[in-house]
Amino acid sequence: MAGFAALLVIATARIVATYPVFNDTVDESWHIGCGMVWLAGRTYDCNPEHPPLARGMMALGPYLAGARDTGQKAGALEGRAVLHHGGNFDRMLALARMGILPFFWLASLVVYLWARRGFGEPAAFFATLCFTMFPAALAHAGLATTDMPATASIGAAFLALLMWIDKPTMARSLLLGGALALAVLSKFSSLAFLPSATVAAFIAYLLFQRLFQRPRFKSLGESIMRCAPSAAIVAVTAAMSIWAGYRFHYAGVPAPELWQGIRDVISHNNTGHPGYLLGHYGEQGWWYYYPVAILFKTPLALLALLGIGAWVCWRRRGERGGAYVTPLAFSVGILIFAAAFSHINLGIRHILPAYVAFSVIAGVGAQWLWSSGRAARALLAGLVVWFAASSALSHPDYLAYFNVLAGREPERILVDSDLDWGQDMKRLSVRLQQLDVKELAFDPFNGAYVEDLQNEGKFPPIHPLDPNGPSHGWNAASLTMLKLWRLGYFKSDPTRVLWTDRIPPTERVGEGVLLWYVP
Repeated sequence: MAGFAALLVIATARIVATYPVFNDTVDESWHIGCGMVWLAGRTYDCNPEHPPLARGMMALGPYLAGARDTGQKAGALEGRAVLHHGGNFDRMLALARMGILPFFWLASLVVYLWARRGFGEPAAFFATLCFTMFPAALAHAGLATTDMPATASIGAAFLALLMWIDKPTMARSLLLGGALALAVLSKFSSLAFLPSATVAAFIAYLLFQRLFQRPRFKSLGESIMRCAPSAAIVAVTAAMSIWAGYRFHYAGVPAPELWQGIRDVISHNNTGHPGYLLGHYGEQGWWYYYPVAILFKTPLALLALLGIGAWVCWRRRGERGGAYVTPLAFSVGILIFAAAFSHINLGIRHILPAYVAFSVIAGVGAQWLWSSGRAARALLAGLVVWFAASSALSHPDYLAYFNVLAGREPERILVDSDLDWGQDMKRLSVRLQQLDVKELAFDPFNGAYVEDLQNEGKFPPIHPLDPNGPSHGWNAASLTMLKLWRLGYFKSDPTRVLWTDRIPPTERVGEGVLLWYVP
């Protein structure tokens, strides 16, 4: 447990160190504003597509620092008002981001407990090490968004389910009900991922556990009947806790915002969302989007440990009451659902819960290497050092991390929240002041923060980039705007070669902005 605590302290320090580096990403003020609406007790009609718990945690820090609901109808405007409270934008943003840290701690604890429960202390330590050094986990633990809360709560709910099935006591029933409510109140993707992962684990049990090992109960029906009495406690606890999250609001149905939010998510998914993959624009997603993201956004050393762990888990799939096959089933269930049904491809953050199980599997692989002789231990040491080095060298740009397979231009593979989420406007402002830029051709991905900087005299006047050629002087491009929206040609001529593809940039600012100087 001491090792777990040390890893958590180190990771937390790394996350907090990113706060002053990056301005708010494009979604943060929107989430913070809606969280303040919920804290103020207003009807939660501020984009109910996202539930209130994680957003309320984001708004809690600024609220305790004196910020209050200003009555804005739009969540983004309310969020800007919250962040500008007291004239210290960076402080309010840091306080909002701190509201996500407890979810990162919870996710790390779930990884540790899951691995220790199934495989012992060494596997638990290595699994925690993998999760707390994974750049995407560090990135989204440092932002006021809903992705880390979803990761933590979905993982916690699944672990609570495993414990409840093993021994459905009153305490575990209440724990499971509370964990399910936490997941639903954090992000509605839990309503898809948890059933998918559970069904996959159930199928794995039927296929492997009962074939390779004498079942713990005389029949599957007996097992189900054993859990049935406490299932009502789980259901009531979850339902009442979710309703409490919506302040027991009743308007024809309990928690009408919940049902509206679910309808909005379904409608959004059916409509699709503009996305980018391997140089192509699309609105309905790609079935191979997340495999590509995993391949390029995961450190190669972690992929190696994951591969070894998956092999060990498969080889021992009939052992330990299904412990080896369960994390495989969890991750496969999430990935199959995301590939088959998700039309919203906005980054690896949307499947971040799968990395809870990936870390457990990698921990199994690390433990197997540790116990397999000197050569295997040397290999493990090399992989851990490689992983630690790649993670450390990515600081503070965890969000924009790509492994070496992506090359020097990862924007050819993915953009948006995998590379440029509008987080580098503060860096760009500093660089433009150093260059004494008086005017800039620029289409910012994060226009709200650029406007804030202009009001403070820290950003020059801007005009749109010309799709036919660069303007004389300085030109800048946010990579998401450039690659996804293609200077207005994203639909009419998606294969058009832009001048930005022909003229090498003068420099890259941070990881998400290109800068050209044309005399």
